Amino acid sequence: MMLSFAWISALAVGIFSAHVFQRLCFPYFWKDFFFLLTLCRYGVKLELFRLTSSVCTVLDRFIQQAHRIPDKPFIIYEGSVHTYKDIEKRSNILANVFLQKLNVTKGDCVALLMNNEPDFVCVWFGLAKLGCPVAFLNTNIKSKSLLHCINSCGAKAVIVGADLVECLHGIVSNLLEDDIQVWAMKSHCEGTKVESVLDHIDAATDKPLPAILRATTSLKSPTLYIFTSGTTGLPKAAVITHLQSLKAAGGFWAFGVTENDVMYIPLPLYHSAASLIGIGGTIELGATCVLKKKFSASQFWNDCRKHNATVFQYIGELCRYLCNQPKANIILVSNRPTGEHFFRLILFNKSETSWKLQTDLDKVHSVRMGVGNGLRQDVWQEFERRYGKIKMCEVYGSTEGNLCFMNHIGKSGTVGRSNFMYRLLLKYDLVKYDMMKDEPMKDQYGFCQRVKKGETGLLLSKVSALTPFFGYAGSKQLTEKKLIRNVFVKGDAYVNTGDLMAEDNEGFISFKDRVGDTFRWKGENVATTEVAETLGSVDFIQEVNVYGVEIPGHEGRAGMAAMIIRPGFVFDGNTFFEHVVKELPTYARPLFIRLQVVMEMTSTFKQQKFQLVQSGFNPSTISDPLYMLDYQQNSYIPLTKNVYQHILCGECKL
Repeated sequence: MMLSFAWISALAVGIFSAHVFQRLCFPYFWKDFFFLLTLCRYGVKLELFRLTSSVCTVLDRFIQQAHRIPDKPFIIYEGSVHTYKDIEKRSNILANVFLQKLNVTKGDCVALLMNNEPDFVCVWFGLAKLGCPVAFLNTNIKSKSLLHCINSCGAKAVIVGADLVECLHGIVSNLLEDDIQVWAMKSHCEGTKVESVLDHIDAATDKPLPAILRATTSLKSPTLYIFTSGTTGLPKAAVITHLQSLKAAGGFWAFGVTENDVMYIPLPLYHSAASLIGIGGTIELGATCVLKKKFSASQFWNDCRKHNATVFQYIGELCRYLCNQPKANIILVSNRPTGEHFFRLILFNKSETSWKLQTDLDKVHSVRMGVGNGLRQDVWQEFERRYGKIKMCEVYGSTEGNLCFMNHIGKSGTVGRSNFMYRLLLKYDLVKYDMMKDEPMKDQYGFCQRVKKGETGLLLSKVSALTPFFGYAGSKQLTEKKLIRNVFVKGDAYVNTGDLMAEDNEGFISFKDRVGDTFRWKGENVATTEVAETLGSVDFIQEVNVYGVEIPGHEGRAGMAAMIIRPGFVFDGNTFFEHVVKELPTYARPLFIRLQVVMEMTSTFKQQKFQLVQSGFNPSTISDPLYMLDYQQNSYIPLTKNVYQHILCGECKL
């Protein structure tokens, strides 16, 4: 009896000691374990698809949900409720119209140029029911870039939203010459060379098309093309396979979102975050989403309250806009002699002293979680302080990439977390990077060098059977440029993410900077070479070097261009403004111009960007003439010290 008691006591002490040791040395062990177990469960399902060659795609899952919960709201848009049955019926009608009127067959790519609205999803699914991969076009791109995108994915037709038909006016003739059909989601398109989809809606049936048309036996079959700036040149069509779309659709589920949640989606559907994670994740759960045509900081929380949203999607810039909104309060007002009271929503004026009671409206909502990327630590902390304890789930991963980090712990300022279990599944490394030469550092044997814990390095993700890289549509050279070979041993291959990251001693990973010829501004990737090529067509510009500069209080980097003016010419701010506004989307337009006499080059004869980035746009420290974009004067005007101070104080709208 005594021996048994001693054995039990020893076991209890051992368990307690192990628990204390785990809490002290491995505090996140169980959270990591159960989160990875969740991911593995989802991965097993995908592996079964591969082994059985019977893939249940995102579209198949939607059709299942439409039969299971037909009357449940799927998309709420501008006050209208669209159930799963409604979207299924509408997409069937469109599928039958496309089958009869579009000269496309299974496997043909069709491009979609449309703003956020329910018909975006209906057209997407209608084309998918024919077995056609869909290319999502960025609604901000114009003329030459837009034509390039349509051609690069091999589109046989373009479907354009009713409010975006004018975007195609300059290139419709080019498209028709290339036998690319152009159809618009509007009635009566006579005289525009654009065919009307809606003119054929009434005569079409809502009968489902044969399942064989949409069926696929391979997870690696392309289902979408989503455009990314990548690192150089014009936008590239990233190949999105069924494997990638299914992985993304499991994102909400992995973070603990359920079918009872209501997702608020203010991000553009042409990006993978809103379409693959947002719409795909809503479908996977059988949940409801509130789709916003365009993000509005002033309407955001009212929308969330009105629709009882519990989860929202974000980018870091979005959260900063929300933090900059005027503080909202509920004021209890006494306006009758009887002393009766009623609540009135107003913006609180600190100078007002007559109110008897105020309640902080910023914390009155049902939102419990945000899912997104790019949230800076200072904005993260301010967001929580102002809007309450909302779990912010950062996700890191590029559209075309083969690596994903998920910050399931919720530690502010980090994009994800790694540990020995995670590294068994996904192989990645942080290597030393030479900012001056703009390339990875090599040792005496020509191999890359890993950084130490806590040091910043270039993130590389290994290409393997478990983490394949599908690359881009079109030339294989585009895909090859994204890879680095012979990184640590002869014959290996890694995806170059173009991101500088750091991993601390606890395994938390944080984003530091973007390298190469791309920077982010207004939530969009800007390819410097594409912008430079556009600016270089102005007659008075001899050479141009585009890069991004940091502005205090703003996410990402603002565009800046160093230029050399041709002999005999002068810089014309009005002409340059007209060209920039006509040819470039808002986020890609350089905010600042620096006129130089000589363009500095690296030792490998590349344009020197590092020192230009470091020097920024301060007229007090830069002797070169500086100009800034001014929409009020429709010109580029001299950047003075006074204007510079206004920018730093946040008094200039950028």
